[in-house]
Amino acid sequence: QVQLVESGGGLVQAGDSLRLSCAASGRTFSTYDMAWFRQAPGKEREFVAALRWFSPSTYYADSVKGRFTISRDNAKNTLYLQMNSLKPEDTAVYYCAAGGRGTLVVVNRYDYWGQGTQVTVSS
Repeated sequence: QVQLVESGGGLVQAGDSLRLSCAASGRTFSTYDMAWFRQAPGKEREFVAALRWFSPSTYYADSVKGRFTISRDNAKNTLYLQMNSLKPEDTAVYYCAAGGRGTLVVVNRYDYWGQGTQVTVSS
């Protein structure tokens, strides 16, 4: 069992930066694929970024590529999302996800989810 707790959200202006953190419990954190998703009001949850436990490769949605960076610190059991050049359309609740198998961009493949953290970007 893994518990995920996100933090770092807030209200910022367009062009600002934020770093989200996802603290994970459990001793097997380093063996989980991890991802960030987001959900805006009235919209479906969408993939943002992910990385596999066994590879340094990272994966991003086209909408955030070049602006967001996903990383993990296995020693701290923490996943990060560095968000730069934020835009109003980045406004959403951001969720951390872990585990499962299959395609990284699919919501249903993940076994564990955090409660989410709100990111609001004003224009």
